Amino acid sequence: MKQKILLIEDEPQMRSNMKTVLEMEGFSVVTAENGRAGIDALSRARPDLILCDVMMPELDGHAVLAALRSNVDTVDIPFIFLTARGERADVRAGMNNGADDYLVKPVPIRELLDAIESRLKRRREQAGRMKPALPDFASSARLEALGLTPKEAEVLLWVCQGKSNGDTAVLVGCAEPTVKKHMEHILRKLGVENRGAAALIAIEKLSGR
Repeated sequence: MKQKILLIEDEPQMRSNMKTVLEMEGFSVVTAENGRAGIDALSRARPDLILCDVMMPELDGHAVLAALRSNVDTVDIPFIFLTARGERADVRAGMNNGADDYLVKPVPIRELLDAIESRLKRRREQAGRMKPALPDFASSARLEALGLTPKEAEVLLWVCQGKSNGDTAVLVGCAEPTVKKHMEHILRKLGVENRGAAALIAIEKLSGR
């Protein structure tokens, strides 16, 4: 069965081109020309992933994301912003509001497909695991109880959500080498050898276990 993507993009040529590319890659694609149409299509389409522009008439991408994350039926659908706005503040705002990725147009097709597959793979893995308690990703304060500094706790908060060092650097407002240094300290303090093990400890802590 084909995986379904909801593409919300107000520029007709961009929307058409992306739909064609995605269909050639084997996806089923539903399109919407603005944020309000996207929300209307959401209940009918039941997509596996959403690609959404930010600046649109009717409702912008942030409003679409807020509606998605506030509904228990759609809260876990992977959401990728696709936009011409690439300033750090925009990226951070999108990630803080629950976006899974933030790609700046024009995005190379290979990069787009890799981002889509990565998010779909993560969702499949999550669906295959029992989750007795949902982690609270709203604040990193609880992670400080692991013996971490506030900045280390913030870095680990994003890492346990699957963010790369590069993404994390943007989100916490520092350079990528600084994130790597923070991760070295985190691994040493937690007594683990890799970021995956550190992420599991963080998720358990955020889940209240």
